[in-house]
Amino acid sequence: MVSLGCAKNLVDAEVMLGDAASRGYEVTANADEADVIVVNTCGFIDTAKQESIDAILEAGAKLRDGQKLVVSGCLSQRYSTELRNELPEVHAFIGLDQVAQAGTILDTLFDPANDESAINLVTRGSRYIPDYTTPKFQLTPAHTAYVKIAEGCNHPCSFCVIPQMRGRHRSRTIDSVVREVRERLATGVREINLISQDTTFYGMDLWAQKAGPRQPVDSSRGPTLVTLLDELGQLGGEFWVRLLYTHPAHWSDELIAAIARNPKVVPYVDMPLQHIHQDMLGTMKRETSRQHIEDLILRLRAGIPNLAIRTTFIVGFPGETEEHFESLLEFIERVRFERLGVFAYSREEGSRAAKMEAQIPTATKNRRHRAAMKLQQRIAAELATAQVGRAIRVLTEQPRVGRTAHDAPEVDCKVVLTRDAPVGRFIDARVTGTQVYDLVAEPLAPADEA
Repeated sequence: MVSLGCAKNLVDAEVMLGDAASRGYEVTANADEADVIVVNTCGFIDTAKQESIDAILEAGAKLRDGQKLVVSGCLSQRYSTELRNELPEVHAFIGLDQVAQAGTILDTLFDPANDESAINLVTRGSRYIPDYTTPKFQLTPAHTAYVKIAEGCNHPCSFCVIPQMRGRHRSRTIDSVVREVRERLATGVREINLISQDTTFYGMDLWAQKAGPRQPVDSSRGPTLVTLLDELGQLGGEFWVRLLYTHPAHWSDELIAAIARNPKVVPYVDMPLQHIHQDMLGTMKRETSRQHIEDLILRLRAGIPNLAIRTTFIVGFPGETEEHFESLLEFIERVRFERLGVFAYSREEGSRAAKMEAQIPTATKNRRHRAAMKLQQRIAAELATAQVGRAIRVLTEQPRVGRTAHDAPEVDCKVVLTRDAPVGRFIDARVTGTQVYDLVAEPLAPADEA
């Protein structure tokens, strides 16, 4: 399995491998000995699509006689018909609604009655969502796991085509999520990362089904993220719960209070803002105003002690002027986000933004990207330097590498330890230095006591 793209795609890969394993297939890290190679693709932006195509071509070029090549994921969901014509080396295309049927699909490929022509199993209008009973093959390190609490998205962002691929938002039940988390903790997982396209919309679709579309959401009577966090906070053991992919439109004082009162929920908010200038927010169809975002950040930092906010911005969006960009830089400088990423706008086929006039030249987009990241690098270095001398809690990833509660897997900073510590454990350490974004820390207890 070659799985590309985001953590949500990785969960799909775990479901596919879990179903295949339940039907007797063995998972191997050696492509040469595999009977089937699956490339789980990303189709979100141009660079991700190219990476996916390259991975398919590389796998296809190395196929031996009898070996099967399967393409799954967002690129397959979006372009299966076109890819079937252009990639004759692929034996099957799997859509997002077929991930839990992977084992059965693989059986079909080895059926002697199969005529060897590529099969396209992609269905439109994705509706699938995993449950706690869905077999999964964990692809993350043993101490950390992603738990998908919802699938799909209802937002109309003009730069994005995810709703076209993954369908409308649909939540799992609280019972389903809690059961899966409990099972993951029993296997030794120490960090639960809750994910979906819009984590803060969790449960609102279930509430609407129960109360009717005109009734306000009441978390005391319906399933919401607040209720879920309170339920997870009651589970035994030492572990972290992390919220990823929240949307600024759906935060409430109740949710802020739920994070603050549950010590197992880390003080970390992942909230992509995309821009701050009102003109850009409107053109992007972000459903929030600048004033709403400014106020929300103040409420978050006032309500959650020791909070780290991670966000992302898009520069070079159609119609972005130098004034718009300077407004964004001023905002970044003033707010001083603990974690921040910047993307140069990618013109997505099928999106409303792709049809807009005033597309920005590539050179301008790249210049703005470099300027924003240079600013953030300085801010991040200053924030890291301010940590020197402080005691921190670290989840170890490797004998001499770990992460703090302020660092999500793969995307954020790391802690470089001055000596070995047990992997997959929580340890206390004292910050002794920095490496621009990363911290250097000395474990406070001997390795055999940690």
